[in-house]
Amino acid sequence: MKTFHVSLTVGDLDRAVERYRAILGIEPAKLYPDFAKFEIADPPVVLSLNIGGRPGALNHLGIRHEDSEHVDAHLERTKAAGVAVKEQMGTTCCYAKADKFWVDDADGVAWEMYSLLGDTEVHTLPDKEPAATSAAAEVMPKGQCCPS
Repeated sequence: MKTFHVSLTVGDLDRAVERYRAILGIEPAKLYPDFAKFEIADPPVVLSLNIGGRPGALNHLGIRHEDSEHVDAHLERTKAAGVAVKEQMGTTCCYAKADKFWVDDADGVAWEMYSLLGDTEVHTLPDKEPAATSAAAEVMPKGQCCPS
């Protein structure tokens, strides 16, 4: 099963979390001083709230795949279609370890295609050099996992 992912930039994380608790009627699945994540069951959505950037702005969109094999299959299909990607296999970002790749849509909106490998207690670890680069890579400095 795939899960839609939306990442928003917020100015005040505490205030945003309180509002989303009220809107969604659930507690965050993850809550840190600089990051929160809500796991909505129906419809399946991962909503991430990030500090930094312009508050109220879309940070990025994505699809969480059930496993790394599905990510690999979509990565190969995307590359075969001639779309530039930024690969981040085994990366640590947003308090999670994941296999992922990034693509930009035709208007420059960043999309994250990933599978969750496990939770971590750190927000970000520096990445190894990407296997390929794209416009998404240009908006994400080395070591930063999410566009802002």
